[in-house]
Amino acid sequence: MGMIQRIAAFAGLERRNDATDASWNAIAPGIGYPGAMSARAAENLASILACTTAISSALSSIPALVYLIDKDGNRTEAMTHPVRRLTRNGVSATMSWPDFIDHLIASALLTGNGLAEIVRGGNGQLAGFNWIPWGMVTVQYLASGRLAYDVGDGRGKMRRLLADEVLHLRDRTDDGLVGRSRLSRAADTVEGVRASNEFARSFTRNGMSPSGTITIPGTLTVDQRNAMRAQLAARNEGTANAGRTLLLDGGMTFATAQISPEDAELLETRKFGVIEICRIFQVPPPIIQAYENNTFTNAAQAGLWFATFCLAPWARKIEAEFARAVFPTNGPYELELDLSGFLRGDPATRWAAHKIAVDTGVLDPDEIRAIEGWNPRAKTTEVPA
Repeated sequence: MGMIQRIAAFAGLERRNDATDASWNAIAPGIGYPGAMSARAAENLASILACTTAISSALSSIPALVYLIDKDGNRTEAMTHPVRRLTRNGVSATMSWPDFIDHLIASALLTGNGLAEIVRGGNGQLAGFNWIPWGMVTVQYLASGRLAYDVGDGRGKMRRLLADEVLHLRDRTDDGLVGRSRLSRAADTVEGVRASNEFARSFTRNGMSPSGTITIPGTLTVDQRNAMRAQLAARNEGTANAGRTLLLDGGMTFATAQISPEDAELLETRKFGVIEICRIFQVPPPIIQAYENNTFTNAAQAGLWFATFCLAPWARKIEAEFARAVFPTNGPYELELDLSGFLRGDPATRWAAHKIAVDTGVLDPDEIRAIEGWNPRAKTTEVPA
């Protein structure tokens, strides 16, 4: 039996529905999609945890800037806007801005939706955000065509929030209303990775490594066979006894076996599973320390690829959601998550580009210093001779 067939047999050839594996078939509350792995179960797979952490932590670490746009389209940073205050001082008494973005993005990646309540003061001014776990939310489609979010407190009480009272970050939807988890879209792929990991763990935990065969002259009685099995299990099975010397008597001989093609296929299957998860999340494998096919060339480009095709789309989603729910309609303000730090390239390339910008008059030295995070050069006063 080949390794793929062995893994399929181990997984039962179908998604499990037994009570011991309820997390695998968890259905998102409200308008959800069946057959998706729950967020808690998904992060037991190292590749999913690594991809989710890489994306959410990267976006939570970049500068969040609020700009005021004048009638001519010129932008100046709005230093006194409430959103800027929240990015510096935290969105609530218990959560900083990086933590808030980290939670919001991770929830959207794992469940398809990230939700936060917009908190306003008595004068209607923005006062903060409260992140809401998606598992506590039931989405209702109102007759008006709007969405309502019924949020539980874990103690049986519910409260309703309307669309203009929340930030709702969605992954791609099927109905235009609620995001669908990538884990449910690629459920067969994710389940295959999970099954191969379980198979390998069960193989390691439950049995002595099939490293050889013992040949015995004659025939053993049932009692002798059971005694030999017990002795081997006690002294040589399991990872704690790996490499322990095997003692034989009575003419027994041990023959070493090489790794089987099926076992070699298991190793390759697990490596390929990491690549499959990276494809689902659009994360270059070197970003999550998968260096099997790495070269100096593609390693240098991994960060640029990561920013362009993975981080930028999520950054634009956040900016668009702030424009919809936080800033006044057609108002002069906009949020920008500054990805320029990921796009600068290596120092030699970056400074060569700066030199071209200065030589062509596009930027002056102080503007270059601002891009690099430095203050303008101190002005010197010339004293007449």
